[in-house]
Amino acid sequence: MANLPANLKNQLGGNTPEARRKLAEQLSEIYTYAAEARKLKIDENPSVKLQLQLQAESFLASNLYQRLLEQNKPTEAAEKAWFEAHKDEFASAKARHILIRFKGSRVPLKKDQKDLTEEEALAKTNEIREKIAKGEDFATLAKAESDDTGSGAMGGDLGGAFGKGKMVPQFDQAVFSLPIGELSQPVKTQFGYHLIQVQERGAKPFDEVKPEIERRLQSEAAQKAMDAIKAAGKPVLDPTYFGAAGPAVPTEKQ
Repeated sequence: MANLPANLKNQLGGNTPEARRKLAEQLSEIYTYAAEARKLKIDENPSVKLQLQLQAESFLASNLYQRLLEQNKPTEAAEKAWFEAHKDEFASAKARHILIRFKGSRVPLKKDQKDLTEEEALAKTNEIREKIAKGEDFATLAKAESDDTGSGAMGGDLGGAFGKGKMVPQFDQAVFSLPIGELSQPVKTQFGYHLIQVQERGAKPFDEVKPEIERRLQSEAAQKAMDAIKAAGKPVLDPTYFGAAGPAVPTEKQ
């Protein structure tokens, strides 16, 4: 019980008398069945022997990786340095938008709504933009006109802050480049044309993303160490066994 991985201990309910009894019952079944398998010489079957060997080797390799993870826990100074160099990845913004769909959009048509062409949708988007520029309320127009019915019902609000890279590229680029409070020109995506207004923009603080950075740096360092071990081991495949490489499989042009 003391040497079980934490996840198995949790599955058993911790190191309690009930958990120890449950483990003992499970082990007794495994040992009984395994003993019977040996009597029947199942362990001498070539396929079974191979599977046992591969499982043992794979388990050791997995534990090597876990050991390297433990050995490569980054210092807080390294985490802060990485954070400063990658602050853009933790940028966040709060915005609202009005969407006007066009033919082919993934957004469904409203009841009795005309399926606009791209040109018609762009013209309508520009008309709405002009109304806002002349002083009409963004939220009121979003409720009346936006084809994104979810955000439209909330005056175009997208439901709180979102991180960089969470939206489609064209929308994302606009949100993280527009001056705060400024109304965008029409932004075209696969959903339609958007009018976007950024309300807030900032970045997650270091303390909030520290666990994520730690996992990332640990994983990268462990993988680098694994790659070095593989390179030093110099595994070689015998080309005479496999034969000549076949022709490359053609891929369809995008």
